[in-house]
Amino acid sequence: MSLKRLTLEDHIINISTYIVYTFFAFVCVYPFYYIFINSMSANDLSERGKVLLYPIGFHLTNYAQVMKINGLISAFKISILRTVIGTMLTVIVAAFLGYMFTRESLWKRKFWYRYAVATMYFNAGIIPWFITMKNLHLTNSFWGYIFPVAVQPFYIVLCKTFVESVPKELEEAAVIDGAGTLKIFFSIIVPVIKPIVATVAIFASVAQWNSFQDTLLLVTDPKLYTLQFTLYQYINQASSLKALVNNSTSAAAMAASLAHASTATSIRMTVSVIVVLPIICVYPVFQRYFTKGIMIGAVKG
Repeated sequence: MSLKRLTLEDHIINISTYIVYTFFAFVCVYPFYYIFINSMSANDLSERGKVLLYPIGFHLTNYAQVMKINGLISAFKISILRTVIGTMLTVIVAAFLGYMFTRESLWKRKFWYRYAVATMYFNAGIIPWFITMKNLHLTNSFWGYIFPVAVQPFYIVLCKTFVESVPKELEEAAVIDGAGTLKIFFSIIVPVIKPIVATVAIFASVAQWNSFQDTLLLVTDPKLYTLQFTLYQYINQASSLKALVNNSTSAAAMAASLAHASTATSIRMTVSVIVVLPIICVYPVFQRYFTKGIMIGAVKG
């Protein structure tokens, strides 16, 4: 079997494609690389924007200093717990409601589906939301991180659309064998819709991990602070300290101290790496399901 010889136009198209995609890959990866090398470079050079391609004055002092933050370990545990529990609950609710909204036997199915979707477009605002959370006793409570985001209309729509692509014969055969709703859902539907489940899990876990506004509004107990909120406070303190140094120290003395002391920029870079790195590790686990899940979940058929 002879291979088709590439023409000059084919070579030009291939080379152009490689160049374009290499450029876009660089644009996507470089910001993370830039943050990473600046977090371990000399703080005075990082402050002046001199570190661009590789670490200069390599050190790990910034990481050692951030790790000494009071309550960091506790905050890390809270973030892990809210991400794991919140993601599991969100995925289960989205998958189950997505499945139920495809069953014609569900009472007022279209009404409930439209009622859930309508919440995507209408929001009462922060004050009514806070009052509701307070009346439900979800302030200064770990469950304030979990229950308010259990029902996510966008995820429900994705799951519903995916379930509609599953052959009805599978469910009908299970009904003939005497299987109930929960049995059908966990034994038949869930294994078939793994791609969209993995997709929703990625979205939900990233949202849970990165969230800090709910801590700002609902929590005053330091034991319930999340990692993001703790580091957010630390960044603000570092910025305030830097401003104080600028106002009370001569330029020469400040320049001499920056090479050895953490700056607001170095702290921001270090904190960004600490916050982003764990959630990046989640994506490879679900990556093989992601493309299929988001495509089938978004476009019916």
